[in-house]
Amino acid sequence: MSKVVSWALVAAAIGGGYFWLSNAERKPPVIADVAVPEFSALAARGEVVFQDTCVACHGANLAGTENGPPLVVKAYRTAMHSDYAIGAAINNGVVAHHWRFGNMPPQDNIAPEDIEPVIAYIREMQVANGIE
Repeated sequence: MSKVVSWALVAAAIGGGYFWLSNAERKPPVIADVAVPEFSALAARGEVVFQDTCVACHGANLAGTENGPPLVVKAYRTAMHSDYAIGAAINNGVVAHHWRFGNMPPQDNIAPEDIEPVIAYIREMQVANGIE
């Protein structure tokens, strides 16, 4: 086989791989069984706010949807996304950088005094599911 044909095959394989990877459907992790703990008073308040504002994208019990990532996964544990980072995401939104869901807009309908309860809800759900 000539060098030209060999290089053409290599280029075709690389191009095909790139096309497949760039067009592969990327779905959020499936979380089959999410444990729901008994919440502290603060987290219970946060659950209400979450259900009113965040559930459409982040799903019931933080399990994710086609519109937003699950939050009961190790990627969102405190060591990776601090409470401050979650508060900043709520206030300022987030530019998509490692997910396929698009940008998260600022959540202007969450009052400043409700951010801490929402974070408490997220953290208590994470701990109940072995994510710390």
